[in-house]
Amino acid sequence: MAIICTTTTSPAEIKEQEPKQSLENDQTPPIVFNPSLLNLQSQIPNQFIWPDEEKPSVDIPELNVPFIDLSSQDPTLDASRLMAEACTKHGFFLVVNHGVSESLISDAHRLMKSFFDMSLTGKQRAERKLGESSGYASSFTGRFSTKLPWKETLSFRFSNENNGSRTVHDYFSCTLGQEFEESGNVYQDYCEAMSSLSLKIMELLGLSLGVNRDYFREFFEENDSIMRLNHYPPCQTPDLTLGTGPHCDPSSLTILHQDHVNGLQVFVDNKWRSIPPNPKAFVVNIGDTFMALSNGIFKSCLHRAVVNRESARKSMAFFLCPKWDKVVKPPSEILEKTPRRYPDFTWPMFLEFTQKHYRADENTLDSFSNWVITNKNPI
Repeated sequence: MAIICTTTTSPAEIKEQEPKQSLENDQTPPIVFNPSLLNLQSQIPNQFIWPDEEKPSVDIPELNVPFIDLSSQDPTLDASRLMAEACTKHGFFLVVNHGVSESLISDAHRLMKSFFDMSLTGKQRAERKLGESSGYASSFTGRFSTKLPWKETLSFRFSNENNGSRTVHDYFSCTLGQEFEESGNVYQDYCEAMSSLSLKIMELLGLSLGVNRDYFREFFEENDSIMRLNHYPPCQTPDLTLGTGPHCDPSSLTILHQDHVNGLQVFVDNKWRSIPPNPKAFVVNIGDTFMALSNGIFKSCLHRAVVNRESARKSMAFFLCPKWDKVVKPPSEILEKTPRRYPDFTWPMFLEFTQKHYRADENTLDSFSNWVITNKNPI
């Protein structure tokens, strides 16, 4: 079947949660993030140096996160209880015996390494264009001029709206060529697996909130989500920079698979804590949109990524987002027990707010709610 290559920008395509900085009056060309060259310098460029209060911590303790085992025939009681405990505190948990093929995960990591091992010119064939979210970004140097993250990413959209949709496969074929057909097939399968896993998790989250188990599953059945591959190269001065700055995910749910290198940190009880890699587990965290769906019962938590001097780190993140026209509001079962905290909104409204009006932090959802009410934005 012939593939028609078109450029589609989806509101569900997650963008980096850092403040926009206008470059219109800046005559200095943006720095090129090429770590193989930057690491030859004794000091990293100033654009990558973060303020003292945001620099990474050393020897931080691990975060105690529950393991949610999906292998038993009826994991609902234990799993929903453990999820509720974690999500009311910080919103992070690990999922094991999840049913996702180890070979599929391995292939996805292998092909991610192959992509990021290419020359900068090769990767720039998929370069993210201004105003779009899909594509290759080298530290977002074209969008920001300070507090740059020490990383490069490849992001692409996944749509579960139409059964048999080949959104991911077609993206790789159209953007990078037929020689990337294997990547397109593998990441298509991987995103489908992540979507299915997301829906299983949504059932358990519904039960843990006292809602019919099908409610959130049906809400996200036709999700329009984003997949992101992250590469954090070694850095000669890792104490000065961050791989990803502190942020809360504006999306609904994030499913992350890490390689063997430590780097993920979560801010809990006014302290940074780490979640070490586990090849058998997915790290799952609640995003702001699901926090709104739960009427604030479940928490979206600040997190960041740090880098190191010795080893590159890679991770794969699937950001679950609702279909564009879905109205985000808690189910009646929750509103019968707790006063309404957030106004109705759609995902594109929230995404616009985080990109144009506010720097994401732990207060993003409350600030967005005030913005919606003040501006009387209709759905």
